[in-house]
Parts: sequence; structure tokens; C-alpha cells
Amino acid sequence: MKKLQIILTCLISAMNFANINLPAIFTDNMVLQRNAEVVIWGNANPKEEITLTADFLDKEYKVTAGNNATFKFKIPTGKEGGPYTIKLKGYNEVLLKNIMLGEVWLVSGQSNMEMSAAWGIKDGDGEVAKANYPNIRFFSVPKLSSEFSQNNLFGNWQVCTPETMKYFSAVGYFFAERLQNELKNVPVGIICSAWGGSAAELWTPKEVFSQKPELLENYKKLGNSEYYPTLIGGAYNAMIYPINQFKTKGILWYQGETNAGNPEGYSTLLSSMIESWRKAKADVLPFYIVQIAGYTGWGDTTVRIQNAQRVVSETVPDSGLVVTSDLDKTDDIHPKNKKPVGIRMANLILKNIYKKDLGLVESPKVKSVEYKGRKAFITYDFAEGLHFKNKESKLFEVSDKDGKFFHAVAEIKGNQVIISAKEVSNPVAVRYAWSNIAQSDLYNKADLPASAYTSEKLK
Repeated sequence: MKKLQIILTCLISAMNFANINLPAIFTDNMVLQRNAEVVIWGNANPKEEITLTADFLDKEYKVTAGNNATFKFKIPTGKEGGPYTIKLKGYNEVLLKNIMLGEVWLVSGQSNMEMSAAWGIKDGDGEVAKANYPNIRFFSVPKLSSEFSQNNLFGNWQVCTPETMKYFSAVGYFFAERLQNELKNVPVGIICSAWGGSAAELWTPKEVFSQKPELLENYKKLGNSEYYPTLIGGAYNAMIYPINQFKTKGILWYQGETNAGNPEGYSTLLSSMIESWRKAKADVLPFYIVQIAGYTGWGDTTVRIQNAQRVVSETVPDSGLVVTSDLDKTDDIHPKNKKPVGIRMANLILKNIYKKDLGLVESPKVKSVEYKGRKAFITYDFAEGLHFKNKESKLFEVSDKDGKFFHAVAEIKGNQVIISAKEVSNPVAVRYAWSNIAQSDLYNKADLPASAYTSEKLK
């Protein structure tokens, strides 16, 4: 009987010891941000001492779990390399294998970011067949929504193979492929947290709307959808918040088609969302935006979203814009030509973040507009080799103070486009490519198109 009591006591004591549990973002095959201080966190028994060792570290790290049953390590990563192992030991032992140190990027948005080769992208079969990159790793965040901030999610890191690439974000993959090739095989980890059809409000923390109630009123005008939840901040709480502590180099954003249902306030919404994400991560991360492509219908709402994205990229620090209006026809809200999108994004990042000398990788960008007599002088940055694709442009408009726009004759002189219309004697505003279906005809020598533009101050 005494022996049985001892056994039962030991079993009860063992049950009181909580195993080390790590969030799903920490699995075999993951990439940790190189040359950084990264956080590894999890759950364990209160007062449990936990040690962490890794073959890229020169010492053992120890922490004691708090009374809330959580622990956190901050460790340096050093230069790129791998594969490595990480071992955590407390009452149990957790071993993470095939870990790489490299560059980690978060990609997010709606269906055009989520879209994989399996959806039928251009040249998809050929791209899938050659997608053997053991030092590119993927983590796909599943679709989840919550009223409250969550501590964990589901998923695991996967090595890039034809089988895994086929179902991963195509833009994310092509971005990673270009990045790794130019960075001389530095490992690249891409975390994709995207939801087809989702409005930006789902990705924005709820407190933003308390501070800016007009954004909530704008959102109400969008209505409901059968494809995504309508809970403000729901996707942020369940698909972004759980990985906020995971160190990343930056964020890529491809979203806006759904908000074309009511574009009012989108620039304020997007800039507020960026600010809130950076605050939550305690890091002013680079935030780069893919401008949505043109799409038939909805009045001028698509171009208003495009313009809002341009405004945000020009006013929010450490941000940038990829223009895509030239890549596909405007009869498909899911453009199939994803490879140039990823490459253009990678080229901007390589030049601006990694300081690679790639020459001209930016689209022409309006620097200033001046009015002299009947003419408007639009000066562009990144304007080397500025030219019209079809010898002339029919996409410029000009208006006087009554706000009515007229088609303008346009000519290029150096880094300027000079426009005028016989109906306008005293121009006060200009527009370019102001249509949902306009495909840019103004390019620089890198064959990159100019964004849709208006000098008007839109909400």
C-alpha cells in the first residue's frame, strides 16, 4: 500500500510539471533574422528554469518561467548560415532542427498576395518545376479571426520545394527567389499572413478605430461578405498579433481591392495600420506596398485606392510602392502575371534596404507640379529616359478652378511632362491615368510605369 502511495505521489508531481511549449512559429526548418537580437518565447511551469543552447551561440542562456507560466529569451543571431539546431531544456527537452539564419519578411494582404501557382499564375507549371531552393523557407498563417488578441496560431515552417512552392504566395516566392539570388544564397524566410477578399479594417487593431471613429463609419459602408469575417481587427488579432515578437526585416502589403467598395479614408486607414503594426512590434520596419492593378467597373474607386497607396508610400517613412498597371489586362481582379511583381518589389528592397547598386528600379514619381499661363509642368523623379510607350499619351488631364477635367496634350522635356488643354486657360489641377482601366503609358528607361496621380487632395 505504501509503495502504491509513493507511485501516486510521483505521478501527481509529474502532472504538476508543465512541459515547455513553443508557439507554432518555432518549428524545424525556420529562418531567424540574421545579425539581430531575436526573441524566443513560450510556456512552462512557473519557476521552471529553462536553458537554451544553439550551435550558432557561444554560450548557454538561462531564464526562469514567470508566475504566468511564460518565458522569454533574447539571443543574438550573428551572420547568415545554417543548418543549426536549437535546444531548450527544462522539465522536458525541445529540439529544433534545420534552422537557418538569414532574412525574414512578412507578406500580408488579400487574395493577390495569397494567390499561389496552384491558382493558375502565368507560366506557373514551369516555375513550380524549378522551385528547388533549400535555403528558402515558407510559413503560411492559416485563416483565423478573433475578437481578442491571440497568443498562438497553427502552422509550421517548410523548405521550398516544387510541392510546397505550388501552394504558397507566388509574390512571396518570387520576391524570395530574387532576394536570395542577389544576396548570394543568404537564407530567406517568408511568413505569409493573407486572406482573400479581406478589407484592411480586418488587419487594423481595434484601438485605431476608437482614436479615429470616422474610419469605422467608412468601414460600415462596405457591407458584409461571405468570404471573410467583418470583425474589426479580427485578422490582426489572430493572424498578426501572435507573431509580433518574431523578428522580421520588413513587411510587404498587397491589398486594397475590397476597399475599392468604399475608398474614402483608405490613405488614413492604411497609414494608421502601418503605424499600429510598427508600434506593436516596437520596430519601424520597412513597409512596402504593391499597388493594386486596374479593374473594370466601380466608377473611379479602383484608381482612388491606387492613388491612396501612392500617397501613403510618399508620406509614411521607410515605405515604398510597386506599380503594376502595365502587367495585365483590366478584366481580371486576380492578375496572373505575378513574377514581375515579386521581382520589382525585391529590386526596391535590394536597393533601399540592402544597399545593392542596381541602378534605376523605381517607377517615375511626381516631384512637383507648377502652373505657368495655360500650361502645367509636372516634374518627375526617377525620370531617366522618360518616354511615352506609344509616342504620345492620352492619359493626362487638366482642370481650372471649377474642377472639371479635360483631356490634355502632353509633351516630354527632360524630366518634365508639360500639359495643356484648349478648354483650360488657368490650370489649377492635373491628373494622370485617372481611370479604373487605365494602363500607364509613361515609362522610364527601366521600363517601369508611372503611377496614377492626381494633384487634388482626396479623402
